[in-house]
Amino acid sequence: MEEADEMVTPGEVLGKATDLKAGKGAYAASHNNTIYASLTGFRRILAPPPASHDKRPTVEVTGHKAHGPVPEPGSVVIARVTKVMARTASADIMCVGPKSVREKFTGIIRQQDVRATEIDKVDMHLSFRPGDIVRAVVLSLGDARAYYLSTAKNELGVVSAESSAGATMVPISWTEMQCPLTGQIELRKVAKVVS
Repeated sequence: MEEADEMVTPGEVLGKATDLKAGKGAYAASHNNTIYASLTGFRRILAPPPASHDKRPTVEVTGHKAHGPVPEPGSVVIARVTKVMARTASADIMCVGPKSVREKFTGIIRQQDVRATEIDKVDMHLSFRPGDIVRAVVLSLGDARAYYLSTAKNELGVVSAESSAGATMVPISWTEMQCPLTGQIELRKVAKVVS
């Protein structure tokens, strides 16, 4: 049983999680037990493997054109910060794991997801600046088709930032980066370098 049928777009309902399992290009929302499409493509239903205990068929969305990787909850992404506000920072997701994306995905880092400690004291403007490259983990598909991202682990946060002088800054602590040209120190939520 493999049936390809109609074209679907992100956010479109594919079925109930009680009847179907979410496959590639689909996700299940736990609050209403509904499966939605996460990309544009064709809805396909695949029969469960004969040895599977779970007898629900899998629904997946296959892109109408070759699409790159899609962010999913738990995936580590690289994103470029585009806008910083008092309680959130917006970012364009550039890579999911080691692969670059082909479609535009937007991420939002909320104040409570910047770091694991002293959440109430986080100042977004002292954590990120537009143009910063951050490593983050996808928490969930948030509102308005933007993914909620978190940098609340040591290895997550700003991995590359440019100083006002135009040089790539060097991390000098968990919260500071320094311009190699001017020596000026700027505050950031710095990612621990994974060796």
